[in-house]
Amino acid sequence: MKKVIIAILALMNVAFAQQPLAITTDKTTSLIFPFPIKYVDRGTKDILVQPIKENDNILLVKAASKQFSETNLSVVTGDGHVYEFTVTYQPQPSSLVWHLPPNKKASIATYANGIIDNKPRRILKVEKYNVVAKVTGIYIKDEIIYYQLEICNHSPLDYDIDLLQFVIRDKKKGKRTAIQENELTPLYIAGNKKQVKAYNFSVIVVALDKFTIPDAKLLGVRIMEKNGGRHFNLKIYNGNILKAIVLPDLH
Repeated sequence: MKKVIIAILALMNVAFAQQPLAITTDKTTSLIFPFPIKYVDRGTKDILVQPIKENDNILLVKAASKQFSETNLSVVTGDGHVYEFTVTYQPQPSSLVWHLPPNKKASIATYANGIIDNKPRRILKVEKYNVVAKVTGIYIKDEIIYYQLEICNHSPLDYDIDLLQFVIRDKKKGKRTAIQENELTPLYIAGNKKQVKAYNFSVIVVALDKFTIPDAKLLGVRIMEKNGGRHFNLKIYNGNILKAIVLPDLH
């Protein structure tokens, strides 16, 4: 069973680097996490742990014996985040209360996945061959902008997504110049970005670093079909971004 849990932890996308944690036999150390605790794995039985029923984000930790060999402690929280600790024995630990901050990447994933079910707003849409691509929400939190997209497939053929790309590009092309493009790398993508089944829809949320767009440029969202011709180019302007909805703090 332990090997299975370790394998699961290794496959998770979000994890803190290992942190040193000193514990003792005579005093209890409190670990306070930003999200509920879902699973705890002890490296050895030299570590005693006790969750608090009344507050599921607190873990009490104590040493079962003195001068044990260095070991580890892994804690999985409700946001899919793994906290890793390197645990050693100290007669007098320097800290008995730890307030663990949320990981930035974990927070981005939590926000993005939470936005998927948000009520869509009609910001812009493009329709082609009974497939509709829409931008249905723009949100911002802590220097990150989240773009909520919806692809509605009203056709009898599945829509396979070959490319989902965000670029900042010129609004107009000069007679003798090519359009200048700057591709943006998503921080996180939530939702089904592979295929939209026939007569179905998919919501995708893309997280990007915050930015504004010069007057002569726009944000292009390029969606291309694999082995097909149903391609989309959605144009987001600076005015759309400036109306982004501010997301609340995570609790």
